[in-house]
Amino acid sequence: MALHLSSAAPACFAVADRRARSRKVRAVVPGDSATLKAEEVVEEKVKLGGSDLKVTRLGIGAWSWGDTSYWNNFEWDDRKMKAAKGAFESSIDSGITLFDTAEVYGSRMSFGAINSETLLGRFIKERKEKDPETEVAVATKFAALPWRLGRQSVITALKDSLCRLGLDSVDLYQLHWPGIWGNEGYIDGLGDAVEQGLVKAVGVSNYNERRLRDAYEKLKQRGIPLASNQVNYSLIYRSPEENGVKATCDELGITLIAYSPIAQGALTGKYTPQNPPSGPRGQIYTPDFLIRVIHPLFMKHFHPSIPEIHS
Repeated sequence: MALHLSSAAPACFAVADRRARSRKVRAVVPGDSATLKAEEVVEEKVKLGGSDLKVTRLGIGAWSWGDTSYWNNFEWDDRKMKAAKGAFESSIDSGITLFDTAEVYGSRMSFGAINSETLLGRFIKERKEKDPETEVAVATKFAALPWRLGRQSVITALKDSLCRLGLDSVDLYQLHWPGIWGNEGYIDGLGDAVEQGLVKAVGVSNYNERRLRDAYEKLKQRGIPLASNQVNYSLIYRSPEENGVKATCDELGITLIAYSPIAQGALTGKYTPQNPPSGPRGQIYTPDFLIRVIHPLFMKHFHPSIPEIHS
């Protein structure tokens, strides 16, 4: 499967599963195209943690959809809208049916142009009008904002997300990050969401080992599995292997979902020291960083024939 991304296209994320067969994914970014071409149509599904939810091993992250604060060169226009819609359609056609969004993506609170959930809901609706049999697994996230207190804040936010998505329930609902306070109430809210039939499975994101164990135990008391922990994990960011997060996920049977597995496009081969990413990403993936870190990895894992670049 070849994956083509533009700045308006979504990022990839991957579901880690030790028992599942490895699948070769080649990332290529020519120009500003945003199309997915399938070499294989059927995408293997895996179960998330101890839940009954099964999803494709490769997912599409909709962080960039509608965003004008980090992605898209601070603007959102018809071209970027068409690119996002094209990426959605091509993903479905390629058998990739898991889409991950969040209430803050593209929202006004993050200075966005249009909420990512709204766009995803629109794309799903339009697709189902053409093909009612289309299956889409939706994951979204609760923003642990300081003024949100108690379990009811989770349910209220989830219902707002469902309204934007145009859905009665979502497949996976996650706490986007640990709150400054009130985390026990948030976990209670996740459990309530399951019991009210608003979600099929629940997870967390950006949780360290201690918080992960606490969340797991609290949900376990209600007979609800903690399905996943979504963290930054890629060839250039291996912290989950070093800080105990991956080991804890393996121990407790929690699926580790890797976000930014292609490092926000830096591992696709699109960017070079002469052509670094634009916008805020350019402050992270600088020409020097691309020379010292990205190019050696890309040469080793993807294109061994590429000559070395010396600074």
